[in-house]
Amino acid sequence: MNEFDAPQIDWAVLSPVLVVLAAGVVGVLVEAFVPARARRTTQLVVTLAALAGTVVAVALQWDRVATDGYAAVVDGTFLLTPFTLGIQAVVAVLAFLGVLVVADRTGAGEDSFAPTAAAVPGTAYEDAAREAGLQQTEIYPLMLFATGGMLLFPATDNLIVLFIALEMMSLPLYVLCATARRRRLLSQEAAFKYFVLGSFASALMLFGIALVYGFAASVSLETVVYVLQHPDSTVLADMPGLVITGALLVTVGLLFKIGAAPFHTWTPDVYQGAPTPVTGFMAACVKAAAAGALVRVVFTLAAGLDEQLRADLVTGLWVVAILTMVVGTVAGAVQTDVKRMLAYSSIAHAGFLLVATVGFSATGSRAILFYVLAYGLATVGAFAVVTLVRERDADGNVLGEATHLTQWAGLARRAPLLAAAFCLFLLSMAGIPLTAGFIAKFSVFSAAVDAGAWPLAVIGVLASVVAVFFYVRLIVLMVLTPPLEDAGDAVHAGDAAGASAATGRASDESADGDAAGGGARTLTAARRAVTQVGVVVVASRGPAAVAIALCVLGVVALGVVPGPVLDWMTQAADFRP
Repeated sequence: MNEFDAPQIDWAVLSPVLVVLAAGVVGVLVEAFVPARARRTTQLVVTLAALAGTVVAVALQWDRVATDGYAAVVDGTFLLTPFTLGIQAVVAVLAFLGVLVVADRTGAGEDSFAPTAAAVPGTAYEDAAREAGLQQTEIYPLMLFATGGMLLFPATDNLIVLFIALEMMSLPLYVLCATARRRRLLSQEAAFKYFVLGSFASALMLFGIALVYGFAASVSLETVVYVLQHPDSTVLADMPGLVITGALLVTVGLLFKIGAAPFHTWTPDVYQGAPTPVTGFMAACVKAAAAGALVRVVFTLAAGLDEQLRADLVTGLWVVAILTMVVGTVAGAVQTDVKRMLAYSSIAHAGFLLVATVGFSATGSRAILFYVLAYGLATVGAFAVVTLVRERDADGNVLGEATHLTQWAGLARRAPLLAAAFCLFLLSMAGIPLTAGFIAKFSVFSAAVDAGAWPLAVIGVLASVVAVFFYVRLIVLMVLTPPLEDAGDAVHAGDAAGASAATGRASDESADGDAAGGGARTLTAARRAVTQVGVVVVASRGPAAVAIALCVLGVVALGVVPGPVLDWMTQAADFRP
């Protein structure tokens, strides 16, 4: 009779993930047992405390992991390395800022989420839920579960656990994308597209894992590398093409989450349709987690490939990086919607991230760590600003976000501080000196040059120059262009009446109809629309303003004095034991 030996588990090693997942379970219980009047506050406190606790847990594990090189649970099923801890710290910090934006409410007392996300838009049931003042507090445990998946994503040497982490991260995000208060049909369409394409990418990853297992008789990356280095260890070890195909399919799933071309098609529609705070959360945190997982898989497998196969892998990364940078910058330059422009900007930044991977070196992993932090701060801050710039009808009712570029004209006259913060985030994304984005791009291009891929670095610099155009275009609109309506009519939400349910519903249905009808309105049509729908900068009740301020401080500090963070990331660049 076989006896089962229970594995010895060091629970302290799992603490960064356990804190978040335990808080998610507590959040579910809060929904069941806490009275409605106290539920939102309780959920917010639990969520922020859990994310802060994750940062503390990472700090407590740092000395041990940095000294020993790694800390593993069940033969690498959960594997902490300095690089993993660095990614987990970045994800936790960005998620904390993202939750602050999610928690914000306007001066009219509204958040960005529908009172009942499952209701059919425009029905009497949805009207009744809105009039009753219901709040969607399930958002917080969903964000915690998604964050738990992000923390696990780069922290495993086991491809099956990697797939589980992918699904744990993705499933809550599919739901969150469908919860927008405004433009309900567009939001649900975005969630459906994300779910279908995400499922397709997950299936490809699972098939790739099966091929890797067929080659090495194991789903452990360490074992796969051993088999590659010792061809006589398994029956199929003389067929490296099998593991290359499997690794390619696994990489496709990771590139989908990063938003790299040609797996980027979901990004613009999902970023535009999802609630804006959720878009910022996804754009920053998912990219950081997926970049960490990509380093874990690709860098590890590259160590076991022979010279020819390694060169083929590098060529593939070159092609994807160049295509991603070109698609992101060229398509971003012609966008007329702020959220779609930021979506294509995200695609371009995915290409810049991939530039640092071609050398499979510690220099590249350090550059990736710094890049996801710098990009994440600018992205969360930018989408937080977008949540505060709203449309307003002739009766003074505050509607959804004003996302057409023409509606941002003269924003600096209405809200100088808000416009200044947004300009700083755009300049950081453009890579202008004295911002975090400049140091980040310099780091990834330097990593490519060190690896001998200087032509790729040159292409990246040229793509950055092109990308400056659509960032500066928006800055010129906000600062140097007069508003299309009378600037004196712009008021803060504290002075405006609360949003009318009937008027808001009519505006949403109109916006959904425009989206379903196919594409952005022309500039002329947009100018005519502005004469009927004004723009108002709503007053934040605190959390979003705090998030924007922290992002501003982070972008400036990382751009002016990046030394301490770069020193820490140099220590965290060890991605393998």
